[in-house]
Amino acid sequence: MAVEPIRILVADLISESGLDILRQGPGFTVQVSTGLSGEDLAAAVREHHGLVVRSATKVTADVLANPGLLKVIGRAGTGVDNIDLEAATRAGVVVLNTPGGNSLAAAELTISLLMALARHIPQANAALRARRWARKEFMGSEVSGKTLGVMGLGRIGREVARRGVALDMEVTGYDPYVSSEAMADMGVRSGSLDEVLAAADFVSLHLPLTDETRRLMNADRFAAMKKGARLINCARGGLVDEEALLSALESGHLSGAALDVFVTEPPSDWRLVEHPRVVSTPHLGASTVEAQERVGSDVARKIRDYLESGTVLDAVNLPSVSREEQAVLRPVMDLAERLGRLLGQISAGAMSGLQLQCFGDFNHRPLRPLMMAAVKGLLSPVLADEVSYVNALSLAGQRGITVSEGRSNEVTPYTGLLRLRLATEQAETAVAGSLFGADYARLVEVDGVQVECRLEGHLLFFRNLDVPGVVGRIGTILGKEDINIAGIQLGRSGIHGGAVSLVSVDSPVPERALSLIRDLPEIRMVRSIKV
Repeated sequence: MAVEPIRILVADLISESGLDILRQGPGFTVQVSTGLSGEDLAAAVREHHGLVVRSATKVTADVLANPGLLKVIGRAGTGVDNIDLEAATRAGVVVLNTPGGNSLAAAELTISLLMALARHIPQANAALRARRWARKEFMGSEVSGKTLGVMGLGRIGREVARRGVALDMEVTGYDPYVSSEAMADMGVRSGSLDEVLAAADFVSLHLPLTDETRRLMNADRFAAMKKGARLINCARGGLVDEEALLSALESGHLSGAALDVFVTEPPSDWRLVEHPRVVSTPHLGASTVEAQERVGSDVARKIRDYLESGTVLDAVNLPSVSREEQAVLRPVMDLAERLGRLLGQISAGAMSGLQLQCFGDFNHRPLRPLMMAAVKGLLSPVLADEVSYVNALSLAGQRGITVSEGRSNEVTPYTGLLRLRLATEQAETAVAGSLFGADYARLVEVDGVQVECRLEGHLLFFRNLDVPGVVGRIGTILGKEDINIAGIQLGRSGIHGGAVSLVSVDSPVPERALSLIRDLPEIRMVRSIKV
């Protein structure tokens, strides 16, 4: 009996080497059809087992409503904004990407811009093209012996740090989710945000764009930088307050800036690009022949391996369990992920170890998918990399975070209980949760203190002294900020002892309100979090 061929649709062009890898798969047929959209794309997808895209093709919920033969989507690149992950998951379609394919290209561009800043290379080239021999105008600086501050030690940040060390630079790094020991192994001295800014001659940004990091580099942060320092941003445009950067350059506090990314692309305001002490490029971080070859070949291998043997690498939407197990395991994984997300936001300091422990009915669940989910929740709010169930443990290992899981026969008041314990350089924090009903994830314990709270939406978490009036004063502050309270959950270790409280709110608590709450004498710590 003839075996049905495995059909692959390549909807966006990838490298010829990537196409060759797919064509060489046993029984594989490859169709290259670019420019498809809407019903044309949906009809083509239904007839293929695998789909390869870059950023142009939009794989919407409508396209995936009837997936037909489709089993896997491969994104040649990191971002998956053009793929509806929820719809893919519902359809049982694995989505793979190539998160490391562009790292070297982006790191090398960063170092290129650093050298261009230090030696005024673009300006000197422009003068010479204008037939001006202006040697005295372009006195540069050596980078050897200078301090490079790397903000964010993910894939690209680590590559930049290695190259800085090779250039005989003093490299200092800021990343609250990478331990000082892991940084030391890279030859990087760990520091706080303020310490890195104050010490660095060159500050290079490699952070994700989140609510916490948006406009991280603002007027106050530029003022905290060493006079004469230079800024490099090859990460995300929104990390920088562009107006504040322009002011810091105009005042002379910063000697220069190199920008590959902008808040709006192409820029609507060209003043930074045209500034004489700014070197800029049009988002070229991944634009090398080698990077494009690499992501094309990577995505082809991953799709081939999945369709041939079921091997999943860098999936962004599914855990590595069978479909039968998923139905039972998914609610517990969701609980683990929400607990991890909570734990990461209420803890302080570089993370060093995460322990997961199961009790009761949860003892019968496979531990590794639960740990994947917990780490995914822990790291997702803070990393630029797409954190999936599959790559979560790898990302934790890269950041020096050890993980361990186990089962306990200890009797608890709950049918099933999941406890996570996170060690950081500053403290150890533990949270526990259970399922109330089939999929009602609920927090039941923080550091041994019983407290019940539904794990969803926006929460205000605080530790406080157990004295009268605390909740009332916080309610007054939230009321003045027009923050609506949906519920309040309290727990305490004993009368007039320590207490933990969670306030469910309808919207994020702004920093000005957090500052007022932080100033209350009974408050030990406060966080605005989202689970």
